Amino acid sequence: MNGKPRSAPPAPSNAAQGDERGRASEKTIQIPDSVAASGSLERLVETARGYAEQATAENTNKAYAKDWAHFASWCRRRGADQLTPDPQLIGLYIAECAAPQDGSPAFSVSTIERRLSGLSWNYQQRGQMLDRKDRHIATVLAGIKRQHAKPPVQKEPIAPDELLEMVATLSHSLRDLRDRAILLFGYAGGFRRSEIVALDVNRDDTLDGKGWIEIEDEGAVVIQHAKTGWKEAEIGRGSADHSCPVHALEQWLHFAKIDHGAVFRRVLRDNSKVQDARLSDKHVARLIKKTMLDAGLRADIPEKDRLKLFSGHSLRAGLASYAEVDERYVQKQLGHASAEMTRRYQRRRDRFRVNLTKAAGL
Repeated sequence: MNGKPRSAPPAPSNAAQGDERGRASEKTIQIPDSVAASGSLERLVETARGYAEQATAENTNKAYAKDWAHFASWCRRRGADQLTPDPQLIGLYIAECAAPQDGSPAFSVSTIERRLSGLSWNYQQRGQMLDRKDRHIATVLAGIKRQHAKPPVQKEPIAPDELLEMVATLSHSLRDLRDRAILLFGYAGGFRRSEIVALDVNRDDTLDGKGWIEIEDEGAVVIQHAKTGWKEAEIGRGSADHSCPVHALEQWLHFAKIDHGAVFRRVLRDNSKVQDARLSDKHVARLIKKTMLDAGLRADIPEKDRLKLFSGHSLRAGLASYAEVDERYVQKQLGHASAEMTRRYQRRRDRFRVNLTKAAGL
């Protein structure tokens, strides 16, 4: 790395998200009754609401809005008041989530817990508190966990040789140059799919960007706002052009003529032009599934089962599982606060590298 000065992270954007979170912030962030309204204060209220909307990730905002909408619909059908945080009512709600009376599929334990988090957040925005430790909620949830909890379903990690086979299925059209860069850069950075598509070329290029890239002689530095706060990830150059994530990125930016704004964008169907619109993070998951099938990976498994095995997280899990370096470097690259979280991604970790049985003298 050449010691270039790094840019400091920017302040949060005040762009409105237009979701349930935004509507909740409108109810809670207002000019105090004791203060006379003015144009400058109104503008400051909008700024404060914008910062409040950035307190959690966009995907979390969408999930919390979905949680509240589901609960509100359930309450309306039963003539109940969803605006009052009644532990007894919510205990009945999560019971039905676990065992629906209408025969619909039951929610997983993790989804029910997420629903409770979403309800807690929404009540908090309305100046109310939901006591999740209340026995009407806590004991029902404990019973649900005891009866229905299952080990988490983990997506398959992509091995380095498998990634290269997937990349080899791509041509040199504009769209495939972009997709090659997504696969290689996403893998080397251990990025979530939302982090990949949120990248800008430069700092402060767009309001919806969550990070930017600084290309250097030895590689690229990615500065981004992740779940755990601002982080830097170093993407070193590969051993050959066909496997180098930085080279793939440079090729995409060069031929797409992108020097400002979103890095990964939509391309017209005929590959004639790159559009301004940023890619959806769903494209990353679709790309992984498509190239995995095109490369014929895991051909011994039925196609429908293979499609369930791989997702956007397969890139992140692949780096964690196959990078032959000290665990702390993987933890830093993934932006994890603890080594335990990193180990959840290490599907092929040597669990018996430290043998406490022998260490104890047995």
